[in-house]
Amino acid sequence: MRAPWPFGHFGLKLLSVGLAVMLWMIVSGEETVERGLRVPLEFQQFPAGLELQQEMPSTIDVRVRGGSGTLSRLSPADVVAVLDLHGARPGRQLFHLTADQVRVPFGVEVTQLTPASIALLFETTASRQVAVAPALEGKPAPGFVIAKISADPAVVEVIGPESAVKRVSEAITETISVADAKATVRETVTVGFLEPSVRLKNPRGAIVTIEIAPAPLERVVRGRPVHLQNVAPTLSARAIPAVVDVTLRGSRDPLNRAAADDISASVDLAGLGAGEYTLTVHAAAPGDIGVMAVVPPTVQVLIR
Repeated sequence: MRAPWPFGHFGLKLLSVGLAVMLWMIVSGEETVERGLRVPLEFQQFPAGLELQQEMPSTIDVRVRGGSGTLSRLSPADVVAVLDLHGARPGRQLFHLTADQVRVPFGVEVTQLTPASIALLFETTASRQVAVAPALEGKPAPGFVIAKISADPAVVEVIGPESAVKRVSEAITETISVADAKATVRETVTVGFLEPSVRLKNPRGAIVTIEIAPAPLERVVRGRPVHLQNVAPTLSARAIPAVVDVTLRGSRDPLNRAAADDISASVDLAGLGAGEYTLTVHAAAPGDIGVMAVVPPTVQVLIR
């Protein structure tokens, strides 16, 4: 077999040597500088069945050294610190960070890491079923009450560090307003937890149904005088009949506390001149008591 001729492709070899010498002269002529970067911290090989009790640090500070031209083109995305957790076990553990755990471009040297070590507290993963507790705000319209509250699903599975899971007694929802409601309220809401270190095993929403029903008791207040409001200054007026009966609905305690004088009946005469009118009587009751009926609902008003 013929030995290779050492001077074959001599021109290409000479060009390669020249380029290498030129590159060496450019690099060796650069000033060596240091620069600080805040870079992302990646966690690899997180053990199954373990949970962190605190929030993971997402970045660390790294000082790098290299040619001024090289570092001027360097961005934090070019440098990544990697922490291997494959040997983690329950309890508090200290992990050291070294230059070997930082990925950097060619020609860049890692000189310092801050912090140099990271303490992490691990716990065994646990899960259990908890009830969904809808959060409500406001009150139904006077004379109406909340009859029933239901959620679909009624229970969800919480997962996280064992000690945190034990502290969770229920899952909460977004707030649902029942202010002045007279009929069933139904909403699809997000479910979650106040405890930040736990989560839903299967994230999903819940359909919450709040059944609104008339309050269970009624009471009739008889002989309430009809007040004629906003009569023009030069006129006088009277109502026929002058009194009405008002039917109230509510819960037992509010109805028992309400006095007859707390119930008002009135007719608004604003803008009316002399004459005879058939006008609707408006009644009002305090608090959570609803006015269900006024008898008679209208009166004759004579304005002179």
